[in-house]
Amino acid sequence: MTATAVKKEGPAAVTPAHTVGDHVRNYLARVRGGDLGALPAVIGLVVLCVVFTIVRPVFFSAGNFANLFTQGAAVTVIAMGLIFVLLLGEIDLSAGFASGVCAGILANVVSVLGYPWYVAVLAALVTGVLIGLILGFLVAKVGIPSFVVTLAGFLAFQGVVLLLMKEGSNISISDDVIVGIENGRIAPAIGWLLAAVAILGYAVVQLLRHRNRISRGLVTEPAAVMGARIGGLALLIVLAVYVLNQERSINPLITSNKGMPVVVPIVALLLVFWTFVLNRTAYGRHLYAVGGNAEAARRAGINVDRLKISAFVICSGMAAVGGIIAASRDRSVDPNTGGSNVLLYAVGAAVIGGTSLFGGKGRMINAVLGGAVVAVIINGMGLLDLSSGLKFIFTGLVLLLAAGVDALSRRRSAATGTR
Repeated sequence: MTATAVKKEGPAAVTPAHTVGDHVRNYLARVRGGDLGALPAVIGLVVLCVVFTIVRPVFFSAGNFANLFTQGAAVTVIAMGLIFVLLLGEIDLSAGFASGVCAGILANVVSVLGYPWYVAVLAALVTGVLIGLILGFLVAKVGIPSFVVTLAGFLAFQGVVLLLMKEGSNISISDDVIVGIENGRIAPAIGWLLAAVAILGYAVVQLLRHRNRISRGLVTEPAAVMGARIGGLALLIVLAVYVLNQERSINPLITSNKGMPVVVPIVALLLVFWTFVLNRTAYGRHLYAVGGNAEAARRAGINVDRLKISAFVICSGMAAVGGIIAASRDRSVDPNTGGSNVLLYAVGAAVIGGTSLFGGKGRMINAVLGGAVVAVIINGMGLLDLSSGLKFIFTGLVLLLAAGVDALSRRRSAATGTR
């Protein structure tokens, strides 16, 4: 039998995707083999939106649509950082209160000490980086399990927030730049310009990738599939910008409230940047390698300890960004900032979006999709005027379902030999 006649058996067997039909069959084969990716999150998000819209039509109003972005922004950003730690098979239970500490530093620097906004933001980000360095060092160099280290951080940082807030006070933030992160809006014309740039940029990247693969003689997806992907993203962006540009003010003659929230392009830029880091750099490939098999990665020459430290630095740095966004939305910082359910929602967002708790599997888009699911659940159940108890129960069941899907997909992958 010649080499060209050998064909991989089993449900995960794939063939070069020369046609759209080949591409669809290969995708279905991967799904049957346990590679579900973000599919469960996408299906869940669509179902939830349809149900809430039918039960409460106001759910899909322009005002509530904008609220979904602002309500889920902080949790989504923190979840982005958590993905780096989860890819290594580690956990960070302190990310919520770490964001609270950074928000407390921000509030003290800008409101109490009176420094400019950029000094306060820099101080908050540096605080996040230092927290990550400490946590990463204890995990990678000292050898303390990340669960224990970050649980200790969860308790300690809660105390730090209390000290920063003088054991219970509230520090208001009036700086226009910081407050504008969550409460500001972009002019409709600029929103359309950003949408056009995003669509064009994505199309250029896809076309260049397609051309490079052809020039190197590699198997590539059909042009129709690539076109459908670009068209689908363009449609979503156009619809989102159109809805966000609608007037949302009760009395527009007094004050206008239309335009994309400022936080939306901020989250989008973070998504693009970290996606590039994970997918297009050696650092990202090393993260996946260590998460898949740390010992094999170490023997291959990867500095596992340095990688772990850097992952915790990124996680806590993104927690700082999340803390800044939360402080902007509330226009203040109090002892509860970063506490309550922030950590649970952030971890839930990453897992619900498709990131594995076992390491080695996940993408940055998972944080956005999972954050959207969490925001939709909280927002939709709030519109239904359901109790907090029911919200917690339903969110917990969704998280459990996502973790169960992850475990079953990994078992399926192992059975079919795709992992």
